[in-house]
Amino acid sequence: MEDIKIQFRELIDNKNWKTLKQELNNLDPLQIAEIIENTEKSDQIVLFRLLSRKLAKETFQYLSHEKQEDIIEGLASNSMKLTDLLNDLDPDDRTAFFEELPGAVSQRLIQMLSKEEREVAIRLLGYPEDSIGRLMTPEYVAVKPGYTVREALEHIRKFGRDSETLNVIYVVDDQWKLIDDIRIKEIILASPEQTIAEIINDHFVALNAYDDQEIAGKVFLDQDRIALPVVDTDGTLLGIVTFDDVMDVVEEENTEDFQKFGGTEGLDLAYTKTPLLEMVKKRSGWLIILFLSEMLTASAMGYFDEEISKAVVLALFVPLIISSGGNSGSQAASLIIRSLALDELKLRNWWYVMRKEIFSGLFLGSILGMIGFTRIFIWQHTGLYDYGEYWMWIGLSVSVSLMFIVLWGTLTGSMIPFILKKAGLDPATASAPFVATLVDVTGLIIYFTIAALFLGGKLL
Repeated sequence: MEDIKIQFRELIDNKNWKTLKQELNNLDPLQIAEIIENTEKSDQIVLFRLLSRKLAKETFQYLSHEKQEDIIEGLASNSMKLTDLLNDLDPDDRTAFFEELPGAVSQRLIQMLSKEEREVAIRLLGYPEDSIGRLMTPEYVAVKPGYTVREALEHIRKFGRDSETLNVIYVVDDQWKLIDDIRIKEIILASPEQTIAEIINDHFVALNAYDDQEIAGKVFLDQDRIALPVVDTDGTLLGIVTFDDVMDVVEEENTEDFQKFGGTEGLDLAYTKTPLLEMVKKRSGWLIILFLSEMLTASAMGYFDEEISKAVVLALFVPLIISSGGNSGSQAASLIIRSLALDELKLRNWWYVMRKEIFSGLFLGSILGMIGFTRIFIWQHTGLYDYGEYWMWIGLSVSVSLMFIVLWGTLTGSMIPFILKKAGLDPATASAPFVATLVDVTGLIIYFTIAALFLGGKLL
């Protein structure tokens, strides 16, 4: 190995690049890496630049992290060679390399990747799933506060062609820490000799790369922006997130919530692209749970079997009773889940919601109760159905039951999302079928208990 090093040293001194290149390409990557590791820094760059594209990629993976950094630094003046190297590296090797670099250096190197490789690199750079870091793009324009407006505009013309958006320009210091963002309109309207530092106000909103993507959607809505900067915990500018990317995520999350609320797991693909067996798998779980829960309804009916046998007429109103309770519960759940998602309600607002739903439930239940009593009255007096001599007590049983069952449904539907959120679960899991099933069982108990009070000593 020492003889080879001497041979290469002589070839470099004599600037015999053709022979040096031929000799290098006759060695395997591990041998070349050993040579580079044991030569001077200036010689390392020379040797690496002479490698073929494939050999450079394979050799780089055998180098120590320190040598890798030296190579990257040395290739900075040859952007084409550096770009090819970064794009050719295996994603896991490249990610491991990027993770060891300061945030500002990684950010600059990510910009040199192709669009496809950049997406892979960002995805693998250690950002948690569903984090803002997975959404960001490094395609933006940044200027220094010492730039004049004229210099800033020249910089934008030079580097802005591939930027995701030019509506907002970002101001960073020498360590790539975000100082401010500034609308392009302000730069255009400013005097050419003004510095960027003179027209910024040091007031900006930034997203943390490790925050959940839902936060980005809320910030965009609050700030009315088309793009927001993304920083790490040290304030280093890593990239930007644009409104359209965030809205895609918001749409996916809303779709998943709607699917959950409908009593199914969220679909990973569109309905038309989801295979039949996958669709069955997603829907069967909740259906089984709801089916087993509905068995409690049959158990409740069986418990009141004696009452039903004495007053069969009570069974006529069971569908009416349980559907009204389930519908009111589903209404309340949908309103509360959406309000929680929009941050209109917080966990601390549960008592306010409960009070409001108590009055809403009483009013709604009273309305349905009056309609139910009126229906029995009309049917009895027009001969459509004969409820017997105790028709009025039957009507009161139904109307009062409706009032309390609707009240119970609204309270149940409004409180379950709070309970789930308090437990750290998705409030959307409080699906309409789940709430309806819960209210069905309890509604039957309420109905037959009230009927026993009104009809005791009469029909019962």
